[in-house]
Amino acid sequence: MALARTLFTPEHEQYRDALRRFLDKEVAPHHARWEEQQHVDREVWLKAAEAGFLCGTMPEQWGGSGGDKLFSVVLMEEIARINATGLGWGLHSEIVAPYLLHYGSEAIKSHYLPAMARGEKIGAIAMTEPAAGSDLQGIRTTAVLEGDHYRLNGSKTFITNGYLSDFVIVVAKTKPDAGAKGTSLLLVDANLPGFTKGKPLKKAGLKAQDTCELFFDNVMVPASHLLGAENQGFIYLMQELPWERLQIAISGIACAEAALVHTAAYAHERKAFGQEIAKFQNIKFQLADMKTEIQVGRVFVDRCIEALLAGELDAVTASMAKAWASDMQCKVLDQCVQIHGGYGFMWETFVTRAWADARVQRIYGGTNEIMKELIGRTV
Repeated sequence: MALARTLFTPEHEQYRDALRRFLDKEVAPHHARWEEQQHVDREVWLKAAEAGFLCGTMPEQWGGSGGDKLFSVVLMEEIARINATGLGWGLHSEIVAPYLLHYGSEAIKSHYLPAMARGEKIGAIAMTEPAAGSDLQGIRTTAVLEGDHYRLNGSKTFITNGYLSDFVIVVAKTKPDAGAKGTSLLLVDANLPGFTKGKPLKKAGLKAQDTCELFFDNVMVPASHLLGAENQGFIYLMQELPWERLQIAISGIACAEAALVHTAAYAHERKAFGQEIAKFQNIKFQLADMKTEIQVGRVFVDRCIEALLAGELDAVTASMAKAWASDMQCKVLDQCVQIHGGYGFMWETFVTRAWADARVQRIYGGTNEIMKELIGRTV
């Protein structure tokens, strides 16, 4: 037994059922092939859009469904349930699209958001650079205003959705000597001259996710593609990061729950010395500890979701959720691999892939060390 969740309405659960059927049919059978090619098929984006699974929280005016963020929570949980880490839908719908909605001009919103909801334009956001990861103030990519265009130069790395992207929100310095106060956000179309993409990067996990490097060589970006005000980009990033970090926690809890289900089933099937390994006290206690930690995390993260819906989620609490949930996820998955023994080191095993994929949760969205630094400032 576990504490009943009270977040969702019957409508959310109907959405979950439909999404689960879609993922089991259109995603799960293809994910291993996508891992080999290092990106998902573009077709699955179009199918997801047709089924209403992209940009669900965007207003209907801009092509979305106008749903609340609980629909996005359901989406993240169900993707994590089958560990379909190749799908960049969460970033597309719940990170990129909100930047356009909150800071884009009417022309930008009308041109890009409906196309994103239809799966015709895939969005990415480019923050990280080879020499600037969690430290966004160390960004070196520059955008110099020349008449009615910005001249963009620099490079980005580890960009989710980068390889398939049709446009990218680029974090650049428009006032290089002003530190964080000189940062701006530019919407850059992928077909602009001077914008090139590297091949998908070979990673320890997230093998089906189209992560790549991006290069900008004198790319002329229309000044009208500035999101919000010039030199206010760092402020915008800080405003959106709590939701991004909570998304990592949401996926982490759901993935750990799924891994425990797989591991408990294996422990009851696998026999050693004439009995199920689940009957050995060590295994039994490990399963009990994992179930307890997941339940503790679930209650905290659900409370954070409630705070988000009420407009009360602060950056420190989101940092707590991100750091704790991702640490717990990695710990649980390591234990799950150990319980599986030799099968836990085989790529076809669910917990093996989830274990490899989860490790980056402690890194992206701001490393857990940065999360603790932010939390520590309040103590």
